[in-house]
Amino acid sequence: MTTTTAIATAEAARRRSSLRVLLADPSVVVAMLTILLVVAFSVLAPVLFPDANAIDSPNRLLAPSPSHWFGTDELGRDLLARMAHAGQLTLLIALGAMALSIVLGVVWGMLAASFGGWIDEVLMRTADAILAVPMILFALVFVAALGSSPEVLIVILGIVKAPLAARVTRSSTMVELTSDYVRGLTVIGLSKRRILFTEILPNVFPVIAAVATLNIASAIMIEASLSFIGLGVQPPLASLGTLLKIGYGYLPDGWWYALFPAAAITVVIAAFNAVGKRIERYLDRRAV
Repeated sequence: MTTTTAIATAEAARRRSSLRVLLADPSVVVAMLTILLVVAFSVLAPVLFPDANAIDSPNRLLAPSPSHWFGTDELGRDLLARMAHAGQLTLLIALGAMALSIVLGVVWGMLAASFGGWIDEVLMRTADAILAVPMILFALVFVAALGSSPEVLIVILGIVKAPLAARVTRSSTMVELTSDYVRGLTVIGLSKRRILFTEILPNVFPVIAAVATLNIASAIMIEASLSFIGLGVQPPLASLGTLLKIGYGYLPDGWWYALFPAAAITVVIAAFNAVGKRIERYLDRRAV
């Protein structure tokens, strides 16, 4: 019990130290605050803007002003309010896709590392085959075949991003499997499943967290790209990519309609990428 407590205490101290290192970078702090602000703004959208879809034809395509900070759309609706609701759907799709990709990738990678041999070969060659196809092309094919509802987009984007999580999980798991503590746990009779999911998984979690953060950014980008070309979220639903597509059609008369959704997509992707890349750099230095 004493040894277990000491190990748990050391692990908690290591995680607190890792968090301090990450928060010491001003760019990471700014990125995290940006993410928190965007998430809070989107989650609270129904409360902040309950009448986001109220049509006001006399005020269609008004430029940004104190009464409409981001201007209005083609039906006179406040663009800021519409972006808040659209951001909610965009984040929902991205987070759902990330969660699915991590679950699939972790199981995929751990099975490959655990069994080895031909099972590892088949699983990893499958991952390589999916990664060899450009993500957007892969998504286009499946969207054209299955449709473009938010649920379908979550599944497609989750599958597209799972191989990357699988490869990272496999590599980290194989390193852990050769460590002394795993050999010791095997000697005392712990099952392989328990070792994998209760001992090794917490140790590879930081790597998985980095991949998860980057997967969110990638999912937002792919969803926005699909929506911009008309194969993503369809009206009456709207994501940030949908607003960008519609706003692009009004570019000569309403530059703000496309500018603000495009800026929001860029800022959110940059924030998630900044956090993910910083975690990656920290893990790379720790591994040296």
